[in-house]
Amino acid sequence: MKLRVRAALAYSFVPPTDAIYKIQAARWPGQDIVSETLTLDPPVACLEDLDPEFGARTLRCHLSGEVTLTYEAVVDNGRLKPLRPELVQADWGDLPAEVLPFLSPSRYCPSDQFGRFASREFGDTVGGARVQAILDWIGANIDYEHGVSDTDTTAARTLIDRAGVCRDFTHLGITLCRASGIPARAVSAYAHELEPPDFHAVFEVWLDGGWWLVDPTGLAPVEGLVRIACGRDAADIAFLTTRGPCTMVSQSITAQPA
Repeated sequence: MKLRVRAALAYSFVPPTDAIYKIQAARWPGQDIVSETLTLDPPVACLEDLDPEFGARTLRCHLSGEVTLTYEAVVDNGRLKPLRPELVQADWGDLPAEVLPFLSPSRYCPSDQFGRFASREFGDTVGGARVQAILDWIGANIDYEHGVSDTDTTAARTLIDRAGVCRDFTHLGITLCRASGIPARAVSAYAHELEPPDFHAVFEVWLDGGWWLVDPTGLAPVEGLVRIACGRDAADIAFLTTRGPCTMVSQSITAQPA
C-alpha cells in the first residue's frame, strides 16, 4: 500500500537542549521510501544515524527556542499480512539469537510477573492462536481512554487500571506474549485510518520464522502502517527524546493513500 505520511512538530526548547527525533520512515525490508523531505525552521544542523539492525533513523540536534520540524514522505509498505492463528511458535532453542532479547522483561513490560496470569487466562493456546487470544482479552478488558496513564505507566499498572492509550495496550500485549514464551517488541508507526491522527504504538511477534505486526487497540489496520522504529518498549521508540525540558507548541500527524 502506498501512503503519504506527514509530521509537523513545533516545540519550544528553553533553555537550549540536545534532542533526538525518531519520525522518519524506517529503511526496512519490504518498505520502500519513494520520496521524502525534511526541514527544520529555523534551519538547524543535525546528525542522522541509521540503525543497521532495525532500520530506524534518528536525528540528533542541539535546539534552542521554538523549532518546527516537518517531515513528509511517500512510502510503499508492501503487502503487510494480518496475524493468522495457525502460525507456529518456536521452541527457544530454535529461535535466532537476535530475537532472544525480546523474550526478556523490560522497563515497561515486566513479563516475569505475568507468567501465572498468562497460563491461567490463555490455557493451552500457542503460537498465532495464543497471540489472538491475548488481543481478544485486551480488547474485551482494557478501555481506550486518555488521561489514565502517563510516561511512567507499566503493563502491570495498565492491568490494574484496565485503561490506557496505544502505548499502554502495546506494553500489555508485549508483556503477555513474552510471558507466553513468544518474542515481542514495540513498533512506532504512522497509521492510516487512525482517528484522531497521531503517531501510533503497535507491536510485533516472532512466529513461523518472521515478525508479524499487530495493533492491540484495533484502531488501525495493519495494512496501513508505516514503520518508524522498533525496540523493547516505548523507551526505545519515542518520537522525541530531550536532555532538558521542552514544551509542545503544536503537532500534526497524517497518513493518507498516495
